[in-house]
Amino acid sequence: MHSKRYGSDILAPGSRRPRPGQGPVPTVEAEPGLVIEDFEGRFCGAVVAVERDSVTLEDRHGKRRVFPVPGSFLLEGKRVTLVRPAAAPVAPPGPRRTASGSIAAPGQRARVARASRIYVEGKHDAELVEKIWGDDLRDVGVVVEYLEGVDDLAAIVAEFQPGPGARLGVLVDHLVAGSKESRIAAEASRSPHVLVVGHPFIDIWAAVRPPAVGLSRWPDVPRGQPWKEGVLRAVGWPHQTPADVAAAWRRILGSVKAYTDLEPALLGRVEELIDFVTGPGA
Repeated sequence: MHSKRYGSDILAPGSRRPRPGQGPVPTVEAEPGLVIEDFEGRFCGAVVAVERDSVTLEDRHGKRRVFPVPGSFLLEGKRVTLVRPAAAPVAPPGPRRTASGSIAAPGQRARVARASRIYVEGKHDAELVEKIWGDDLRDVGVVVEYLEGVDDLAAIVAEFQPGPGARLGVLVDHLVAGSKESRIAAEASRSPHVLVVGHPFIDIWAAVRPPAVGLSRWPDVPRGQPWKEGVLRAVGWPHQTPADVAAAWRRILGSVKAYTDLEPALLGRVEELIDFVTGPGA
């Protein structure tokens, strides 16, 4: 934007005349992996994304920042003008892929939902599964429901009445040996038409890779303290009210774009459940 009052951007390329003896500033293309530093020397990172008028750098801690391009940067201590790469030859479009990495099915009419279901513990679990696997689940007609906890899982399974044409898959948080969840899962999965699997994370939030939300790691929360609130307190996000927790989850969920933003320990378990409820005989 140009302002008559303030004039043009003095940092824009070509807006400054070189000092006597100073040659032209070389132009460098923002190729992925190029390590470069912002002109003020406050952030150094590798190019991980290039948009029409911006570049995203990621430092060695996984923190990302976005800068405008063209713009002035430092490459090996010398000033350069960073620009978008020259347009590469356009490759033939490949098959569209879903957020889970699967090849997207061609457009078709909505499929009638199967009797088989996938249950997850809470609303956040269901929203995360929907964001990554939603297209896949709609294609195979599988509905995901959330339980608000698994303390009554055995009774829930009995009420569902699983059978050959109505399989039930359940995803449990913090399913580790010797835990309360492991005992509940063992009791609920006596039927061959029920599969209970779990991830090792204390909460589904921790299944999101920390760099996706700008963290190097999820902080440790002392035993006996609410985990979500403890995490938000440790990272400096608002944490005092349920609205703060809800806002934090929206921020975390919004940072998840594809399966690469999730931990493999969650990816494998969800894929296992989808295979179970859609496999032969289901």
